[in-house]
Amino acid sequence: MADNVAVPAAGSAPERALRSSQLRQWGSLRDLSSPTWWERALAERPFERMPWIAVALLAGCLFWFGLNSAPQWIVLIGLCGVISGLAMIAIPADHYPFLRAAVVSCALVLAAGTAMTWARSELIGARPIGRPMTGGMAFKVMERSDPVRDGDRTRLIVVTQGAGGAAIKARITLPEKWDNADIVEGVQASARLRLVPPSRAVVPGAYDPARRAWFDGISASGTVMSEVAVLRGVAGASGSGLRDNLARHVRAAVSKEGAKPTAAGIAATLLTGNRDGIERDDAQAMRDAGLAHLLSISGLHVGAVIAIVWFAAMRGLALWPWLALRIPIPLLASILAAGSGVGYTLLTGAALPTVRACLAALLVLTALTLGRQALSMRIVAIAAIAVLLFWPEAAISPSFQLSFAAVMAIVALHNSDPVARFRQRMRGEGAIRRIAVWAGLLFLTGLVIEIALFPLVLFHFHRAGIYGAAINLFAIPLTTFIILPVLMLASLFDLIGFGAPFWWLAGAAIELLLDMARAAAGAPGSVKLVPLVPRWIVGLTVSGGIWLALWSGRARLLGLVPFVAGLLALGAIEPPDLMVSGDGRHVAVRSEDGRTYLLRGSDNFETRELLELSAISEEDKAAAVTELAQWPGARCNDDFCTLTLGSEETTLLVARNAGMPDYRALRDACVASDIVIAERALPESCAPRWIKLDGRELALRGGAVIDVSTRTVRHVRPAGDGHGW
Repeated sequence: MADNVAVPAAGSAPERALRSSQLRQWGSLRDLSSPTWWERALAERPFERMPWIAVALLAGCLFWFGLNSAPQWIVLIGLCGVISGLAMIAIPADHYPFLRAAVVSCALVLAAGTAMTWARSELIGARPIGRPMTGGMAFKVMERSDPVRDGDRTRLIVVTQGAGGAAIKARITLPEKWDNADIVEGVQASARLRLVPPSRAVVPGAYDPARRAWFDGISASGTVMSEVAVLRGVAGASGSGLRDNLARHVRAAVSKEGAKPTAAGIAATLLTGNRDGIERDDAQAMRDAGLAHLLSISGLHVGAVIAIVWFAAMRGLALWPWLALRIPIPLLASILAAGSGVGYTLLTGAALPTVRACLAALLVLTALTLGRQALSMRIVAIAAIAVLLFWPEAAISPSFQLSFAAVMAIVALHNSDPVARFRQRMRGEGAIRRIAVWAGLLFLTGLVIEIALFPLVLFHFHRAGIYGAAINLFAIPLTTFIILPVLMLASLFDLIGFGAPFWWLAGAAIELLLDMARAAAGAPGSVKLVPLVPRWIVGLTVSGGIWLALWSGRARLLGLVPFVAGLLALGAIEPPDLMVSGDGRHVAVRSEDGRTYLLRGSDNFETRELLELSAISEEDKAAAVTELAQWPGARCNDDFCTLTLGSEETTLLVARNAGMPDYRALRDACVASDIVIAERALPESCAPRWIKLDGRELALRGGAVIDVSTRTVRHVRPAGDGHGW
């Protein structure tokens, strides 16, 4: 702060208010490099310091994933220790106590985040099996997944034994012809299985199944190759069996009242988390409309259930005078709401995102019970810290990032001075005007959430709905205030045989929700596609968003600079010049006119991934995708294709099959090429001018993304990577 501004160390309330006003208004954007400014800024923000601890912990977890090897992790931890030590020496405690504490604590917490993520990886990481295994195996079913999420195929989590007798946890696909209702959680069965190590990401930046499998304790993936023989069934209903039975009952009850299958499936999803019965096209429409979060049991659903029970208990228990005069009603309401939240979490499968949401909701209930502000960044920070302490790997998961980013956006918006003053002025207005104002605030909240989540959604999924803010303005209240309460009432009244009217009403409301989703998804320009999003762009937007959310005063506007810069950079991303899958069988090459050429055009997982990372939708596939042999000027035979890329005329040699051509011809072709790609290992005599991506190199490093103009190559597994998966 400028030297001519007097800020008394102590004084009356007006003097302290004046000091705060001076700091927050015109002094906030000056002398940012001055330690005095930071000291006074931190001193004026006692309730805004703690959330930065959560940010430091999150950064430490992310650094462990972003850095490649143990030496780098050790250097980072040591550097944090050095910074904290230097801060304790160089920053005087009597002059800058808050600045000193901030630097020391953030550095140490960042180091702790890196260390505990490393430790958890070593403790729970499951080493993949060393080689493929095929044969008859006995196994126990631990979990049965939902077909919609897994591409209309049932998947099982099973435990079997390897060659040495060690237990192997595997995720296997169950073909429809061998699926039956007896194969549920807890069943012991046998079948012919083929198990392979969990697959890596197709290319850098794509979804990485091996990383997820590592933290889930899964050592293999594979498929069932014969009919499943049930050796021992399940005695009694397990949690999963109860959930499946309830889901079937809900689907039958809603369908009986005239609802379509998808509406019945969504009703079962909202009550049990079981997503069977939702048609694939409708699920895609929900995603494109920005409503996919309604099909994933998370914070919205847990919070709605807890809020419904809490408000009902507050109003209902207050009608019992004897109880209201002797026991605090908020305490009882919080206990009942907490029980309902925990029960709902267990009923819907206790998935990690649901557990995190339940934990955060319980913290809010605790704040309400203690008479504290429930909607605050401190509560959000405590919930984030609690989650990261138990599951540091959640730092990279889309569910964690999106849920906490949305909550931060809501809290920051509604706790901001303009919105707080606006709400204060509306208290004396008429009912109609207040409803209109709250509808406007709801739309503004949805818009802020969509803007906040937009970079993260594109980074993780490369696809985002444009009309999400508008459609959520109606969809969220419809789900929260009508569909969920009616489903709860239907379940309750069904116990005495009077649930039919409520099932009908729930089905009609869900049909309305689906109609809105289909209309939004089918509107022109409803979906934004982007190719691979670099991490630095996400880092810009996230750092700017965090500053905007956690800081106060005019200095918070500085967060707009990186945030807007990141959004602008998103619009300028171009698809990679060349992408190669980890098995070398799938190659995508982009021409200067924007077309994508594929080595193999078959409809499989790898091809769909490459098209998604090239920002090509299924609707545009026919017009934007061509076989590699059709590349202008390409020379192809049965074994190889040779083509020239870019203005610098980089020569690409691609093997079309796993066969080995004539030795001399291959050697001469390699020498004349800059890049060679093959799914099998090539001899040492194949020495291209730049890079060789054959079966040996791809097995070691994984799939690759190549930028021809800058001569850069990125692999799924960077050189020296020390992550277990």
